[in-house]
Amino acid sequence: MTSNTINNVVVDHGAIEALKSFSLPADISFGKALTPVMIEADYDNGKWGEFKLVPYRSLNIDPTCKVLHYGQEIFEGMKGYNTKGAGPFLFRPDQNAERFNLSALRMAMPEVPINDFLGSVETLTSYCADFIPVNSGESLYIRPFMYASESNLGIKPSEKFKFLVVASPSAAYFSSGSVKVLVEEDAVRACPGGVGAAKTGGNYAASLLSMIEAKKKGFHQVLWLDALKKEYIEEMSGMNFFAVYGGEIRTPSLTSTILNGITRKSIIEMAKHLGVKVVEQEMKIMDLLEDIKSGKCSECFACGTAVIITPIDTLGLANGELFPLGQNYGPTTKKLREALLNLQEGTGEDPFGWRIKLEAASY
Repeated sequence: MTSNTINNVVVDHGAIEALKSFSLPADISFGKALTPVMIEADYDNGKWGEFKLVPYRSLNIDPTCKVLHYGQEIFEGMKGYNTKGAGPFLFRPDQNAERFNLSALRMAMPEVPINDFLGSVETLTSYCADFIPVNSGESLYIRPFMYASESNLGIKPSEKFKFLVVASPSAAYFSSGSVKVLVEEDAVRACPGGVGAAKTGGNYAASLLSMIEAKKKGFHQVLWLDALKKEYIEEMSGMNFFAVYGGEIRTPSLTSTILNGITRKSIIEMAKHLGVKVVEQEMKIMDLLEDIKSGKCSECFACGTAVIITPIDTLGLANGELFPLGQNYGPTTKKLREALLNLQEGTGEDPFGWRIKLEAASY
């Protein structure tokens, strides 16, 4: 039994019942509480079936499901906002849809039609509007993903896929106000010609061992260098990197091994609008560390959907040498973070048209 169809998404009657019986936990952290509904669609015989809003449930996967053996999987991260009850809003969902399909192409997976991707995310957000936290910095974290669902052990691209969207009412990603970052001087996250620019799980799996070692040394995150020379800054584990020099911000120029972050892109466009000079260029790690030591570089920050803009307190090397930032939450980082949150949460003007206002669904 189905209730209706919205945004070309079929709304299952069971999803409505699940929503009616759900209440938001009083204590939320990042990514642990899940809404009681999700989006589901299957690809087979060269086409997508219905996109449906269904009750959240466990998946039944055959032991030979190709994703378990060959890692054919992609995902996105985005947020819904209802700060002070002003929403629900989405922030640049079209950019997530485009990047999702670029990842799909790289991983030999079918594209999801843009309208179906957006309709899925908008429908899920609208029906979960009552469960979006209202405090600044909190949000409904939305995770669209797709995996190879064909079952056999042959090493070939899958011909069957499952697309899902789940959502988590979430607090801030980092509980601390700033982070300590270890420069990874040995291991490699991504190589030229590989899948470093695709948002696929293997890129993140490749970072986990270094993350464990960094935390043993008292750091929160890892900064990755280029695979060939270990000289140039690339990105952090799931985040892009910026440094502040006087009145300008610098970030590594994009390569095939750096994810084209939507938050990164938004910061660059927003900063230029605010009169902040932006430099995209190759950045040598040793030059940066010397500039931190001399005070020429006064601030550094990480950015991403989950972390928003998070100031970096200290960079460190494996030999124990530390490079504390002169201002771990300096004026430029603060200015950009506040401007970005105002844009995303609907508390400020949106000169770019990035904020998408939705209507809360009634059920």
